[in-house]
Amino acid sequence: MNCIFCKIINKEIKSDIIYESEELICIRDINPQAPVHILIIPKKHIEKLYEIEDELLLGKMLKIACEIAKKEGIKETGFRIVINTNKNAGQSVEHVHFHLLGGRLMLWPPG
Repeated sequence: MNCIFCKIINKEIKSDIIYESEELICIRDINPQAPVHILIIPKKHIEKLYEIEDELLLGKMLKIACEIAKKEGIKETGFRIVINTNKNAGQSVEHVHFHLLGGRLMLWPPG
């Protein structure tokens, strides 16, 4: 498989891992869009958000995002979780992942 996230999960590519469990890996984005920019990635290769059938996995991803926000010091000031699905929404890696962003003022609308 040529998926960059699968290669990170399999330790074929080095990354700044800040959390890892049996189901998830969380890394710092190499092209951060905010002072805190963490990617929350399921270890199971799932290409699109609408392909996830495991509701517990989605809940775990959101829960760890909140825990990381606390550890990174952005829980109280605010953070954003972004999920891009398909090309027009900005999905550049065909492996579901959440972006946890914070540490600066987030404007609306995004993009």
